[in-house]
Amino acid sequence: MKKRFLALALSMSMALLACSGQKAATETSGAGANAAGTNAESSVAEDKATEEVKAEGSADFDALVAEAKGQTVNFYGWGGDDRLNQWLDGYYAEYLKKNYDITLNRVPMGIEDILAQLSAEKEAGAKESDIDMIWINGENFKTAKESDFLYGPFTQNLPNFNNLVSQEDSETNKDFAYPIEGFEAPYGKAQMVFYGDKTKGDFPKNTEELLAYAKEHPGQITYPALPDFTGSAFVRNVIYDIVGVEPFQTVKEDKEAVRELVKPAMDYLKELNPYLWKEGKTYPEKEPTMRNMVADGELIMGMTYSAYLVSNSIADGSFSNNMQTFIWDKGTIGNTNYIAISKNAKHNAAAQVAINAMLSEDVQLNRYETLKTIPVLDNSKLSKEVQDAFAKVDLGEGVLEQSVLLEKRLPEMPAGLVPIIEEIWQEEVAGK
Repeated sequence: MKKRFLALALSMSMALLACSGQKAATETSGAGANAAGTNAESSVAEDKATEEVKAEGSADFDALVAEAKGQTVNFYGWGGDDRLNQWLDGYYAEYLKKNYDITLNRVPMGIEDILAQLSAEKEAGAKESDIDMIWINGENFKTAKESDFLYGPFTQNLPNFNNLVSQEDSETNKDFAYPIEGFEAPYGKAQMVFYGDKTKGDFPKNTEELLAYAKEHPGQITYPALPDFTGSAFVRNVIYDIVGVEPFQTVKEDKEAVRELVKPAMDYLKELNPYLWKEGKTYPEKEPTMRNMVADGELIMGMTYSAYLVSNSIADGSFSNNMQTFIWDKGTIGNTNYIAISKNAKHNAAAQVAINAMLSEDVQLNRYETLKTIPVLDNSKLSKEVQDAFAKVDLGEGVLEQSVLLEKRLPEMPAGLVPIIEEIWQEEVAGK
């Protein structure tokens, strides 16, 4: 691992030197033939060194592929999305078997239980874990990393991560503003969107209009009870719309400081309560419950982190084609979900190879076509043929184009603020 890390560092240094050399050559193009020759020789030497590092990195990954052959990799994560489960057990499992002779074993388990199992294994001094790959992000990643449950850094070992993922994207480097440092790789992008029945009038574009909309349709709007992931994200969107984004990138993880900062938003949510379903005395426990209430006509509006939920639900008959996706004028929160590897993963090599496969053009394109999940690849790094294939994907009815979403994508709050805000909501808003 140390050898791979040094190779990555050398590669980055050479790339920086090459960029510096190109800038100098441009700025001093009239300096004379001797300077040009020196620069050319230096560039050739740097290119050769870079190629040697790339070759060594390739050899390292080839060794992982050889080691992974014939292994079964256990992928632990939330199992509540039937369409995703079918895709993982079908296309992705078949891709791993065909290309790498790796067998995928998907283990549906909530992240709290996964972290509890990793904690128990650590306490017992276990040298191996059945947990290989973990679907994770946000505060759970922060907890796992700080608890020394995860293996890494490993992303520098993955050719597709290095060649197809933007290294400058903030979400490549930070998860809910928490440094990733190579301990997880991006899996798919998510973004909060709202959806509603377009026959019920204009959709609200901000919190002020949402309150007016709720008054026009009393009892027909709600959101999932925190700490449900979607309900929590809705509250953070309300906070951003009322308080702003910037204060939360620097505020201390102190409950009273956060309470004071979010007070205008908590006051708003209390004002909203009487016009919600059940007058805000209770809330749907989970996002799927709220979604079913919309499908049954009990509610006229919902929210989700699945940007293309509406098109999928219209296609399978869950929603009528009156349903339409919308976002607020100031934007909505987006984040990335990731795959990590447990520190003592029994099938570490297979996990790394499987994650690299998840970041391949073929797999990301098929996810986009089948699941309508916002891809994590950098479009500018893809071949023209693959760019065209992504552009041709039919997103279906009632959704917003990816470009519209990304243009109004707001950053997540630091992971440590999320549970604090959820506690404050429970104390000051729930049932009030």
